[in-house]
Amino acid sequence: MKTSRVLLVLLLAAAAAACSSKGKVREPAKLTSIEAPAVKPQTAWSHSAGNGSKGEFGGLRLALEADALFAADTAGRVYAFEPKTGKRLWEASTQSRVISGPGVSGDLVLVGTLDAEVIALSRADGKEKWRRSVSSEVMSAPVGNGDVVVARSGDGRVYGLTATRGDRVWLQDRSVPNLTLRGMSTPLVAGNRVYIGFDNGRLAALKLSDGTPEWEQVVAVPSGRTELERLTDVDASLLDNGKDLFAASFGGEVACLDGDTGQVLWRRSIKSYTGFAEAGDFVVVTDEAGVVWALDARTGAAAWKQEALLNRRLSPPVSYKGWVVLGDFEGYLHWLDPKDGKIVGRSREGSDPIRAALVSGDDLLYVMNSTGRIAAVHLK
Repeated sequence: MKTSRVLLVLLLAAAAAACSSKGKVREPAKLTSIEAPAVKPQTAWSHSAGNGSKGEFGGLRLALEADALFAADTAGRVYAFEPKTGKRLWEASTQSRVISGPGVSGDLVLVGTLDAEVIALSRADGKEKWRRSVSSEVMSAPVGNGDVVVARSGDGRVYGLTATRGDRVWLQDRSVPNLTLRGMSTPLVAGNRVYIGFDNGRLAALKLSDGTPEWEQVVAVPSGRTELERLTDVDASLLDNGKDLFAASFGGEVACLDGDTGQVLWRRSIKSYTGFAEAGDFVVVTDEAGVVWALDARTGAAAWKQEALLNRRLSPPVSYKGWVVLGDFEGYLHWLDPKDGKIVGRSREGSDPIRAALVSGDDLLYVMNSTGRIAAVHLK
């Protein structure tokens, strides 16, 4: 089964990452004190969103909208919170093993399950609108534009479903390598297109209305003698800055593409499975070893790199009030100056890992750890 192969890959990758060429364990970098911190983060509110992922590696995340902050847990519960105060607006139980989402599309809140279902709830009160079976577990958040919902299954299929009833309107199928990382990037809806990063190292633009491919481009080509060395998953979250499209592969490439044509504008040799943040003229990305890179968005040239967080299993970066923020495996938030990568502040939201992407609002930064604790952070 693909799932068992994926788990095997994770074990092998973890073992490989744990040892250096001299056989020594790669310990997480020790945190050092910060002299005269430039930022002093404080927790505005915190709340529990169930049990979180409970150790499952999937696509659970926060979804921030003007009316609510949405979250879910693997017990099948979905939550809506008032973003400024953290007041719970509603809680719904799907009675399913939720593994991804929420995503928001029009008046729907969407989640995916381990049992190959897409479930749509009312954004207003959490009541179930519909559920649709697909061919395999739904490891990334279903998304949409209010008319069409896009969902990915673990066997390489991408579904276009009607927002009204979840009926299938189109299907795209891609082959999946024998060994892949567990997880997949969330489809990125931009205008009348949806961009999909695949496990075979390719990125495709599909017409949202009918799934017609507009272009497909190679982000990374498999290389190496073993299947483990030939992993090319495009699992990192994609970034659309309104002009260009940024994608990263575990095969060792970060690429900037023209969103209209798929033409590669530049490539940079960086292995990543997390995601990007836009910070002025830079895009910031973390690599698989925990190095934080700032790349010139126009050329891909490295502006700086920060190596003080090695092996701390960093979350995707986010931009918030002029700073770059990342979470780590011990619940710390690290605050970096985007001009030079200097660590200018540190805070902590519990002691559990922060894997899900942080979400930046107008006034608050939202954080969810692996046990379902949500915190809203602000600066003094």
